[in-house]
Amino acid sequence: MREHDLITLEWPKIRERLAAYTAFPWSAEKARALRPSADPAEVLARLAETEEARQLLAREPGFDLGGVRDLRPHLEAARHGATLSPADLLALRETLQAARRARRTLLRRSGEWPHLARYAARMQEFPELEEEIARCLDEAGEVKDEASPTLRALRAEIRRLTQEIQSRLQAYLTDPRHAPYLQEPLITLRGDRFVIPVKAEHRGKIPGLVHDVSASGATLFIEPLPVVELGNRLRAARAQEEKEIARILAALSAAVGARAEEIRATLEAVADLDLALAKARYAIDLRAERPEIVPWPEEPPERRTQSPLWLRQARHPLLDPQRVVPIDITPDPATFMLILTGPNTGGKTVTLKTVGLLAIMAQSGLHIPAAEGSRLPVFDGIYADIGDEQSIEQNLSTFSAHLTNILGFLEKATARSLVLLDELGAGTDPMEGAALARALLEHFHERRATTLVATHFPELKLWAQTTPGAVNASVEFDPETLAPTYRVRIGLPGRSNAFLIARRLGMPEALIARAQRYVSPEALRLEALLTEAERLRAEAARAREEAEQARAAARALEAEWRERIARIEAERERLLREAREQIEALLREAQEEVERVRRQVRRIHQAEVEAARQRLEALRARARSLRTSPPAAPEAPTGPAFAIGDRVWVRPLQAEGEILHIEGEEADVQVGRWRLRMPLADLERRGRPTPPPAAAPSSPPPAGVALDLDLRGMRVEDALPVLEKFLDDAFLAGMPFVRIIHGKGTGVLRRAVRERLKGHPHVEAFEPTPDDGATIVRLAR
Repeated sequence: MREHDLITLEWPKIRERLAAYTAFPWSAEKARALRPSADPAEVLARLAETEEARQLLAREPGFDLGGVRDLRPHLEAARHGATLSPADLLALRETLQAARRARRTLLRRSGEWPHLARYAARMQEFPELEEEIARCLDEAGEVKDEASPTLRALRAEIRRLTQEIQSRLQAYLTDPRHAPYLQEPLITLRGDRFVIPVKAEHRGKIPGLVHDVSASGATLFIEPLPVVELGNRLRAARAQEEKEIARILAALSAAVGARAEEIRATLEAVADLDLALAKARYAIDLRAERPEIVPWPEEPPERRTQSPLWLRQARHPLLDPQRVVPIDITPDPATFMLILTGPNTGGKTVTLKTVGLLAIMAQSGLHIPAAEGSRLPVFDGIYADIGDEQSIEQNLSTFSAHLTNILGFLEKATARSLVLLDELGAGTDPMEGAALARALLEHFHERRATTLVATHFPELKLWAQTTPGAVNASVEFDPETLAPTYRVRIGLPGRSNAFLIARRLGMPEALIARAQRYVSPEALRLEALLTEAERLRAEAARAREEAEQARAAARALEAEWRERIARIEAERERLLREAREQIEALLREAQEEVERVRRQVRRIHQAEVEAARQRLEALRARARSLRTSPPAAPEAPTGPAFAIGDRVWVRPLQAEGEILHIEGEEADVQVGRWRLRMPLADLERRGRPTPPPAAAPSSPPPAGVALDLDLRGMRVEDALPVLEKFLDDAFLAGMPFVRIIHGKGTGVLRRAVRERLKGHPHVEAFEPTPDDGATIVRLAR
């Protein structure tokens, strides 16, 4: 593409607007250098890339390249050994982080956005470099103490010296002997030295170095001699600190320089990605659509009868979107030349520029401000001769300048080129200009170039009417307001409207009739035919509009009813789905409850069987022991029958105990911490305490112990003793399991109960109930 044609069609203004949507200077440079491509594959890829970027912005609203900086100068400096500033290093880290986030997002969706993923594949990640910069620098750009052990030690020494200096100076301020000599009790800095303000007349009272004098001369800022040496050491430590900081920054810069080329390649990929995002944002704001790129017909150029150009509701992208009038360039399939006529300022030039500029935008990968379904081929050249081409430097007239420009592409235009000619043949004798214009049109017609021409020559209207592949078109003119409507009508040439305008402006009819006598009959008949054609076209347009409105109303009504039916069907499906879900939930809940009860019954049954079996085994074992080898025991003392308080030998347990209560042939015996109900036949009296113990109320045996113990509402300290007694009673009663109800609440009582159950001698195992409001305890046997 010639730069002259791009400038003529105002392509630099579009590039400048595109650059305003970029995030950093490198991508803005790429936007300003963007040129259309003549390679169909590349054009399709560019348009697909913009489409993917629009999808990315729609589906990932938070995606951006915020934080990216143009670091090319800094990378070049680091590559040549320069030390970067902390701000530059932080900007680099932020840029690398933004690139890493973009890379991972795009690679994760590479199947959906393959063109953008190619940019991500060109990016590299630098985690070690990012981490090293973060380790050495804080967000304010200060070098951290952790950057090196040497720096940490130096800063600790600086803090220690600073505190010691300030402590000694504070002693001067609080010493009553020095108070009369001080201008005010404060410590300040002069240069990098800590000083105190001393009245000038008492200069010799506080020996030290004078570092500054107030503007009035009444105050001397003195560093007392006892802190001078500390100040010197502090200055030396600070100098070493600065040297260490410079070394750390140099090391970081060297690490950047070592990978400068890789970082630059990553940054360029980010710039290309940012340009794609800028195209997408521009398209969104422009309300643009992706055009369909159609291939050129396969027949030879000399036999070609059509151009694939078809634009609907096209708008000039540089005009106010609220005021611009969309145009339709929709010629029939047999047309590749458009001869546009009509009044001045009617929009002919804007029409030519709109077509040319939209073609350039499409071939540069930009979506175009036109309705969906607009079609464009890929032109191998776009040539424009538009506007005032007069050149003062070359002393060329307007006609000469236009002709020179046209001659520059006369032989370059091919069957796949777009040619835009404004006011062809103007600026010279009308007869000769019309002849030259027709000769040029015939030349481009022979080459089958897609051509749009704006002209006033009536001869060209007639040529277009009789030439295959060419068609007349005009910009619409409102005879009532005497103003153009800027709409393009294909198929009818423009009318002069001179007599109509004169009549509207009040010219006498006699003068108008005299003027009409000077016009050839053929021209008058043509004007009459154009008037009749215009009337018929208007009627057809009104009929078509009414039909379109009727169809639109019918489609809207159909859509409304379809939407209603869809809503009813969706609601019915929703209700059925909810009902099914509720029924299934109830069934699942019932099945779970039945299964829970079954498990509980099975556990209870198994526990009871196991407890009975264990009791039976114990009785069998006791019987065997009594039959075979009865335990040797000391001879029982003779005396009366058993009494409360007797010390007895419990033969089944092989242990000694004390009788607590006697009932018939059984007695309650305390053996250690356990209270047992034993037959008197299993006991041997060992002795009776002397004197006999005073009578005391006996404790009844734990008969009829409940299955549940409800501790809800009790404090921990009150509940635990109750729990202990309940476990003892249940154990002695031979119960296989019990349930401790503690509730949920804050969980304090639940945790205390389960903590007590852990390791309890009566407890074999325990488990929570499904709702966690109680605990099932299986007792030891």
